[in-house]
Amino acid sequence: MYLPLASSIEFVEYIADQLATLGDIQYKKMFGEYGLYHDEKFFACICDNQLFVKITDEGYSVLKNPETAPPYNGAKPYFLIADIDNKELLQALTIATCNALPVPKPRKK
Repeated sequence: MYLPLASSIEFVEYIADQLATLGDIQYKKMFGEYGLYHDEKFFACICDNQLFVKITDEGYSVLKNPETAPPYNGAKPYFLIADIDNKELLQALTIATCNALPVPKPRKK
């Protein structure tokens, strides 16, 4: 049985730093892993020290032959991003993905 390892905060901060010039990038701990947000839109998650970005048609236009995988058992597939050192690619993918995602609904208090 495979037990995933929790992602390190250093990995999460590295990804956030790669995207920092885009402006409002936040990460939040979720179920022992992390969710990534840009302008309050949830667009990616980090699980087991791997970056997973929501699949969109716009994302397909940025990535060449993307690999997909679920971030955890029972999840739908996401783009699995292996080249986390390519800042330009990560930024282009984040912009394309977030532009394709709907504006989040206001939370009820």
